[in-house]
Order: sequence, then C-alpha cells, then structure tokens
Amino acid sequence: MSSSPLLTKEQKQEAVESLKRFFTETLDAELSDLQAGFFLDYIMSEMAPIAYNQGVEDARRFIAAQADELPGTCFQEAMTYWQTQKGASRGVRRKPGG
Repeated sequence: MSSSPLLTKEQKQEAVESLKRFFTETLDAELSDLQAGFFLDYIMSEMAPIAYNQGVEDARRFIAAQADELPGTCFQEAMTYWQTQKGASRGVRRKPGG
C-alpha cells in the first residue's frame, strides 16, 4: 500500500478497514487491503481537498465574523477622566458602531 500523507498509519488502517466493510456490506464486493488502500489514496488526493478547502473557508468566515465584533467587545472608552471626578456630568457615550 502507498502511504496517505494526511493520515497516520493507524488512521489509514482504520480507514482501509472501514472501506472494506463498506464495500462488503453495501456493494456486496470484497476489497483486499491493497485495493482499499489504493482507493483511499485516490479519495484523499482527489476528493479530500474539497472538504479541506470548505473547512478553510468556514474558518475564514468565522474569524472574519469575530473580527467584525471586536469594536463592540474590545473597546476602551477614552477621555473619561473628568466624567469620574466628583460633580461631573454623566453623559451617555456609545461604543463605536453601537
């Protein structure tokens, strides 16, 4: 069997066993370890990048959404010295974008 660079030896063996079981139980076909390994290598090189790229895009969107919320969650009010002094008027100040 050739090696799948994205999987550990243990992960690849589990995936090979799963593929063999799938072929046996679903397609009524038998695969050898070698055949299942080649099929797994094909899937990993040809189709796994689709899932990987989607995961990267999902992570990018999540991080962008978190970054968009930074001004509302990480905000330090400026120019507050006189507001904290005795007798100062206490006007309402809003966070940026709020």
